[in-house]
Amino acid sequence: MYAVLIVFGINLLPAFGPPTWLILVALHSQWHLNPVALVILGAGAAASGRFVLASSATSLRPHLPRRYQENVARAGEKLLQRRKRAITLIALFLLSPLPSAQLFIAAGLLELPLVPITLAFFAGRLVTYSLYLAAAGAATHALSQVVGDIWGSPWSVAIELLMVLATVVLPMIPWKRSEAH
Repeated sequence: MYAVLIVFGINLLPAFGPPTWLILVALHSQWHLNPVALVILGAGAAASGRFVLASSATSLRPHLPRRYQENVARAGEKLLQRRKRAITLIALFLLSPLPSAQLFIAAGLLELPLVPITLAFFAGRLVTYSLYLAAAGAATHALSQVVGDIWGSPWSVAIELLMVLATVVLPMIPWKRSEAH
C-alpha cells in the first residue's frame, strides 16, 4: 500500500521528481515485493498520478492570459484534427523518452482526451517497468554472487588488513624532511 502511495505522490510532481522506475527498483530491492504486482500497481499509480496532474493543469487554463488560452485551444484542435496525428499523440505517451510530467501538463493545458492518453501511458509503463525490474533483479543476482565470492576470500581479508594497517601507520610517519643547517 505504501509503495502505491509513494509512486502516486511522485507522479503528482510537475518537475524534479525521481523516475518512477528507480523508485520501483528501490522498493523491490528493499522490501522484496512481488515484481509482477509491483509493476502493475506501480504503473497504475503512476498513470493515476499523471492523470490528476493533467487534470490540474486543465483547471489552470482559465487563469492564463486570454491570448495564451486562444493559442492553446488552437493547438489542441490542430492536434486532434487528423486521425494520424491523434494516433501519433497516443504513441508519444506510450513510448516517449520525454519526461512524462511535462507531457501530461501539456495534455491538460491543451484539453486533450486524458483517458486514452493515460491508458497508453499505463500500457507503456507496464513494459518499461517490467524491463527495469527484470534488469535490476538480474544485476542484483549477478553482483551478489560476485561480491559474495570476493568478500570472504583470503585475498580480500588480507587487502582489508593492509588498508587498515596503512591507515594507522601512514599518519605516524614524519613526512617532512628535516632541513640541514
